[in-house]
Amino acid sequence: MKILLIEDSEHLRRSLIVGLSNLGFTVDETGDGSKGLSMAITNDYDFIILDLMLPNVDGITLLKSIRKMGNDVKVIILSAKSQPEDRVEGLMSGADDYLVKPFSFDELHARILTVGRRGQVKNNDDDINIGLFKLDLAKKTLEFDTKFIDLTKNEYKIIECLFLSKNQVMTTENISDYVVGSFDSLSKNTIESHLSSVRKKVKALGGELPVKNKRGFGYYVEKDACTQ
Repeated sequence: MKILLIEDSEHLRRSLIVGLSNLGFTVDETGDGSKGLSMAITNDYDFIILDLMLPNVDGITLLKSIRKMGNDVKVIILSAKSQPEDRVEGLMSGADDYLVKPFSFDELHARILTVGRRGQVKNNDDDINIGLFKLDLAKKTLEFDTKFIDLTKNEYKIIECLFLSKNQVMTTENISDYVVGSFDSLSKNTIESHLSSVRKKVKALGGELPVKNKRGFGYYVEKDACTQ
C-alpha cells in the first residue's frame, strides 16, 4: 500500500515515516501543501494522510482540489484543530476520516485499515491464497488443502484481518478494531484463545496455521509456515 504523507511538522513526519514503513507501507512525504498537491495529482496513492495547516496550500484547499479532479484516493486528516466545525468542514470537503492531534499511532493504523475496507467491492473470485490456505472474502470461508475449516464469526474475522495484512505486524488493538469496531474490544487473551482454536482445527486437517506472534508487537502471517 502506497501512502502520501503531507505534514509540516518534520519531527512528526519522520516519526510517522518510520512507523508506517515498519508496518510495510511505502511512504512518500512532504511538508509543503503546494508540493503535496502536485504529488497527489501526478502519482497514484492508496492513502493520503493530510495535515490542515500547511505552507503555501492549506489542507482543505488541497483536499477540495483533488476531489474536483475526480481523485477518489482515501484521505485521513491529522489536525490539531479539534472543534466540531473543523471536523465537519474536513469531512464535508472530502476526507474519509479525521483524527485529532495528539493521537495514538496504533489508532492511526487501525483507521487506515478501517477506511481501507470501505467501499471495497468483493466477488466470488476475491480470495487470498497462502500456501495451501485459501481465504474466500466473499463467502467468508477458510480452506486448507481444499478442505473447509468451520470457524466462528470472530475466528474468521481475526484470520481475515491477518491474511489481508499479511505483510504487516498487527497489534491486538488493530485486530480488535477490525473484528468488533471501536466501540467494543477484544482482549489479548481472547484473541489468543480464538487463534488457539483455529490452530487446533487446522492441525486436525494436517496443517499448521501460518500465524506467528512477535513478542511485544503483535501477530503476523508467516508465508513459509503454511504446511507441516
